[in-house]
Amino acid sequence: MSANTAISPSQLSIKDLPWQIEWNKDRCTLCGQCCAVCPMQSLELGTFRKRSIKVPAGFKNKPENEHTIYYGIRQRTAPHQACVGCGTCSMVCPNDAILPMHSDEKDKLRYHVNLGGQPRTRGGRRNDNNSLLDQIKFIRISMLTDPALDSGRHEFDLRTLIGRIQNPMEGLATIKEHGWAPPVREIYPLMIGSMSFGALSPNMWEGLQMGVAYLNEELGMPVRMCTGEGGCPPRLLRSRFLKYVILQIASGYFGWDEIIHAIPQMKEDPCAIEIKYGQGAKPGDGGLLMWHKVNKLIAAIRGVPTGVSLPSPPTHQTQYSIEESVAKMIQSMSMAWGFRVPVYPKISATTTTNAVLNNLCRNPYAAGLAVDGEDGGTGAAYNVSMNHMGSPIASNIRDAYLTLCKLGKQNEVPLIAGGGIGKNGNLAANAASLIMLGASAVQIGKYAMQAAAGCVGSESDRCNVCNIGVCPKGITSQDPRVYRRLDPEKVAERLVELYVSFDMEMKKIFAPLGRSTSLPIGMSDALGIADKDAADRLAIKYVV
Repeated sequence: MSANTAISPSQLSIKDLPWQIEWNKDRCTLCGQCCAVCPMQSLELGTFRKRSIKVPAGFKNKPENEHTIYYGIRQRTAPHQACVGCGTCSMVCPNDAILPMHSDEKDKLRYHVNLGGQPRTRGGRRNDNNSLLDQIKFIRISMLTDPALDSGRHEFDLRTLIGRIQNPMEGLATIKEHGWAPPVREIYPLMIGSMSFGALSPNMWEGLQMGVAYLNEELGMPVRMCTGEGGCPPRLLRSRFLKYVILQIASGYFGWDEIIHAIPQMKEDPCAIEIKYGQGAKPGDGGLLMWHKVNKLIAAIRGVPTGVSLPSPPTHQTQYSIEESVAKMIQSMSMAWGFRVPVYPKISATTTTNAVLNNLCRNPYAAGLAVDGEDGGTGAAYNVSMNHMGSPIASNIRDAYLTLCKLGKQNEVPLIAGGGIGKNGNLAANAASLIMLGASAVQIGKYAMQAAAGCVGSESDRCNVCNIGVCPKGITSQDPRVYRRLDPEKVAERLVELYVSFDMEMKKIFAPLGRSTSLPIGMSDALGIADKDAADRLAIKYVV
C-alpha cells in the first residue's frame, strides 16, 4: 500500500475484533460448511493471494516480495460482518479445523458499531456476570429447634397463588358489593416469562408450549407461560391448553384483534392477563420486533404488513397515570372475561415501584404486580439501555414486600419477580432467595432458552444477535432454513427435565427450613450475606 492510499476510519484489522477465527489449513478440506452456516457471514471461501518477504543472503541484494496463491477461508473485518463467537462453524466442521477465539485485548469494534449514525441494538442480557443473588446464603437450618424434613420422603406443596387473595370476610363483602369475588389461580412458582411469538421461532414457541402441557397434564405441575407482546396462534386461543397461558397486552396491542375476536370461541379462559408497562432490559422503551423477523405468519397474527419493524410506544396511549391505568386497563380486561380472569400489571424495576404498588392495593381489580429487574433479557434493545438502565431486582422486590407489610397486604397482593434469575446457572438458589425476600413467584426467559434449546448467548457479549433473526440455533429466527435446526420435541423434553430438577433443588432448600405445605414467602430470617451494605439494604442477616 502506498503512502498516498487513503484508509477509511472504520477499516478494521482482524486484531481489532473481539472474536478472531483460528483456522487450521492442514486439517481443512475446504468443504465450505462453516461459511454456509455462519449467521453473520463472517467467513469467505475462495482463492487468496498472500504476500511474504524473501530476504536474500548477504547485504548487497535487496529483499523481494514473494506472492503465493492459496485456497481457503478468510475472516471478514467489516463491522456489520464481525464474528460474534457463536461457534456454529466449529459445530459443523467435520475435521475440527476452525474455532472462534475471544481476544484478550480491548477490541476496537465497539467504536465502529454506530456506522450510519445508528447506535447498536442487540438481544440478550446485560454484559455483566455479577449477581447479588448468588451471594445470598440460606443460614436458618432446623435441627433441634424444630423438625427438619426429608426432601426425598416428605411431600411438598410447591404452589403459589396469582390473583387478589382476600380473607373470608373481605371476600363476602366484595361479593355483596360487586356481585363477584376476585379470581385466584394456583400455579407453580417458576413461570416462563413473556417471550412473544415473533421474538421466538415457531419451533421454539411450540416446543415450550408442548413442555408446559406435559408438565401440567402428566406431572401435575401447574406451570404457566406468558405469551409476550404479539398475540398467539389462533389454534391455541381456541384450544383447551389456553388455561396454561398468560396473555400479555402491551402498548402496541399487537395480536389483540385476534384475541378479542376469539373470546366467544374460547374453550377455556387464560390463566391470567398481564398488562405490560415496562421490562427490565429496556426501562422506558416499548417493545421492538425488527423487520428481519416480520414474515407473513408473524404479520398475519399481529395484523401488520410484512417486512417492517414493529416498535411499541413507551407507554399505553391515553394512560399517563397510575389511576388511569387501573381504571381503564385493568377493569376493562377484567370485564372482557366476565371477571373470571386475574389481571395484573408488569413494570420494570424502578424507584417508583412502591408508588405503583400503593395504588394497586387500593383497587380490588388488581391481581398482583410483576417486577422485572435490570438483568432481564430481551430480543431487541439498544445497547445503552440494556447495560446502563434499570434497577436490581433483589432490592426492588424487597422494598415492595416491606411496603405490603406496612399496608397489611403481604398475604393479599402477590409479587412476581424477574430479571437475571439463574444468570450464572444457580436457578433454584436465586428463585428461593427472591421468594424469601418477598416474591410469590419468579419468572425466567433466557434461562429457559439456554437450558431447553442450547442458546449460546452470554454476558460476555457472545452471539446476542437475537434481534436480526440469524440465531444460529434457530431459537429467535423466523427463517425456515434456520429454525428447522430446532426440534420442538427436544425443546419440550429439555424443558420438562429443567422443571423436574428445579423442583428437587427447591425441596432441598426448603426441607431444612421445615417448610413443606407452603412457600416461605418473606421468610428473610433464613437469609444471610457476607456484604454488610447489602445486608442492611435488604434487611437480612450479615454473616462472615
